[in-house]
Amino acid sequence: MAKEIAKVIKLQAPGGQATPAPPIGPALGQHGVNIGQFVQQFNAQTASLNGMTVPVEITVYKDKTFSFLVKSPPAAVLLREAAGVAKGSGVPNKEKVGKVTWAQVRTISERKQKDLNAFDMDHADRIIAGTARSMGIEVIAE
Repeated sequence: MAKEIAKVIKLQAPGGQATPAPPIGPALGQHGVNIGQFVQQFNAQTASLNGMTVPVEITVYKDKTFSFLVKSPPAAVLLREAAGVAKGSGVPNKEKVGKVTWAQVRTISERKQKDLNAFDMDHADRIIAGTARSMGIEVIAE
């Protein structure tokens, strides 16, 4: 018989470097989850994403046990890395902060495909390009 779910918690944490400090500690502590055990398992599973922000969906059960699903990093984080910029533009329609090629957009959309709401890769590319546009990053041809 399946365990009864008490709560589903969605957080973003640095891959391989999570600590019991906020936001993880308070979010899990109020549901009685062993925070140290979660941090240890999360860091082991995300060691390859050293320091990159990754979303995680934690399912807490009635008996205080948990399971979690690590998703792909947000498109904005991947685009910032690809463009080599620290942050997006405050006025993206006027001030451009970086450039990415369509090949880089395709690489990002392939990495995020399971988390995107797209039927095929062309639509996934357009979703990522739209995120880049809203960050002030230009998408250019090779």
